[in-house]
Amino acid sequence: MGSWALLWPPLLFTGLLVRPPGTMAQAQYCSVNKDIFEVEENTNVTEPLVDIHVPEGQEVTLGALSTPFAFRIQGNQLFLNVTPDYEEKSLLEAQLLCQSGGTLVTQLRVFVSVLDVNDNAPEFPFKTKEIRVEEDTKVNSTVIPETQLQAEDRDKDDILFYTLQEMTAGASDYFSLVSVNRPALRLDRPLDFYERPNMTFWLLVRDTPGENVEPSHTATATLVLNVVPADLRPPWFLPCTFSDGYVCIQAQYHGAVPTGHILPSPLVLRPGPIYAEDGDRGINQPIIYSIFRGNVNGTFIIHPDSGNLTVARSVPSPMTFLLLVKADLARYSVTQVTVEAVAAAGSPPRFPQRLYRGTVARGAGAGVVVKDAAAPSQPLRIQAQDPEFSDLNSAITYRITNHSHFRMEGEVVLTTTTLAQAGAFYAEVEAHNTVTSGTATTVIEIQVSEQEPPSTGGGPSEDKRFSVVDMAALGGVLGALLLLALLGLAVLVHKHYGPRLKCCCGKAPEPQPQGFDNQAFLPDHKANWAPVPSPTHDPKPAEAPMPAEPAPPGPASPGGAPEPPAAARAGGSPTAVRSILTKERRPEGGYKAVWFGEDIGTEADVVVLNAPTLDVDGASDSGSGDEGEGAGRGGGPYDAPGGDDSYI
Repeated sequence: MGSWALLWPPLLFTGLLVRPPGTMAQAQYCSVNKDIFEVEENTNVTEPLVDIHVPEGQEVTLGALSTPFAFRIQGNQLFLNVTPDYEEKSLLEAQLLCQSGGTLVTQLRVFVSVLDVNDNAPEFPFKTKEIRVEEDTKVNSTVIPETQLQAEDRDKDDILFYTLQEMTAGASDYFSLVSVNRPALRLDRPLDFYERPNMTFWLLVRDTPGENVEPSHTATATLVLNVVPADLRPPWFLPCTFSDGYVCIQAQYHGAVPTGHILPSPLVLRPGPIYAEDGDRGINQPIIYSIFRGNVNGTFIIHPDSGNLTVARSVPSPMTFLLLVKADLARYSVTQVTVEAVAAAGSPPRFPQRLYRGTVARGAGAGVVVKDAAAPSQPLRIQAQDPEFSDLNSAITYRITNHSHFRMEGEVVLTTTTLAQAGAFYAEVEAHNTVTSGTATTVIEIQVSEQEPPSTGGGPSEDKRFSVVDMAALGGVLGALLLLALLGLAVLVHKHYGPRLKCCCGKAPEPQPQGFDNQAFLPDHKANWAPVPSPTHDPKPAEAPMPAEPAPPGPASPGGAPEPPAAARAGGSPTAVRSILTKERRPEGGYKAVWFGEDIGTEADVVVLNAPTLDVDGASDSGSGDEGEGAGRGGGPYDAPGGDDSYI
């Protein structure tokens, strides 16, 4: 940007050399007071750059060496004719020629240095870059070199700053940039194809150190990293159980054969046929099976591709074979197959169930496995048992006898055609012992459903009928209803049992204002009578209680007024009593009432109703019972005078 300074002495010297001898002394030549200017790019300069001194009789013009279209002379002033752009031309030159009568007198040069400003955004050479990364790439390796991720900026002096932002959650734990100014992508931790098969990043570049610096320009690009599985894991025999997400604890197989026979079909094993898959499922190389130990006398043969185990020689006597079977790849695994040779007397097979239930999706084509209706992620297996075999008898074969839409393949049911209609199909399965010719039958109910049975892939099945939002909304409504119900229950309990609860806390209830429900007027079975001391004599039971008078006006409980118990006298018959409810309340709670008979005078003691008690049902030692029947506390509350309350 300062290279033009080196040109000043020779250019100035050149201007002096073209002047005729003696002109300096006579000042008969053109001149300018300044011939070097600096202008920022993108600046529209409207003022004249410089005034040109032109002697009388001479004229000044632009020479051929001037930057095309960059300058103009108006009168004796030099103007900049363009808006300068540093990226297009960083140095502009004006050649001034002074002539007199067609003869060159003076030649001058004026230079305009264009200053660079940050007016261009950086650009990546790509919008999206997708690369493949091997799963076994070593940590701290450079995955993408700096030259492939660099952005370009036309502003030559700009320093670019790079930022890597993850678009896949957790991806920044695996990759990072070497530095803020070097966008090489580096691997920070080991890759796992099954945990993160691909990751996406957002690569940001800025031409300033921070966002607050002005002017500032940015550019973005997308990086997609696809992890390529490496051959890191051995094959696994199925079914297997993952112990930590990386190592699968594989199955062992069990089966049984009859002695003295060679079976025509592969052995039926538990929990299923011998089958292994590549532990690196992304590679999924074919498995080669072999028996490398335990095959006494070459009794068994295993198919190298399918893993089917067959009997090559009959076993003369009962014995147990422990076969070690290898699934071979670049890495291999070994499992054990236990085969028991049993001397059987020829008992017929039998099915443990009379009816099996399966399901298959409507529209399923031929060769589709019928799933177990009780466990839709598992195939339906039909297994007959031989009473003489502890394990499954490999001599038993299966076939469907009465339906052309389904067939048996070992213990599994397959479709033979496309099932176009929904509904239930019933098929008979026959188990045949190929050695003894014994048979047994069972029935399969196959439900052809409108939807595909859920397949969990080893995990729990999901019900897609309701979304998470639907279930959350339903839970919120139910929670609100439950809260309202609890609040209503609390109000009812406080309203009807508040005084009793306060009594139990050792405090007397506060007097209630007039107009509240009178708790003394309750049905007999809810009455809260004051405790009465035990009588000194055995009273006679009441014989004919009289109905109570109607309650006095005022708010009362829905149960109505209670009937007062009959008065029992020492030597006479019961007499009807009447009650008068007073407005006076006792300090410990409840209203006061006066009970009197027809032959009683005006003076009578007061009997308190609804007095608080700590133990209404069990305060007496004489027994307990229904108050309406006069059997509580060794007698009714009116059996005898005593204590604070009495009946006259």
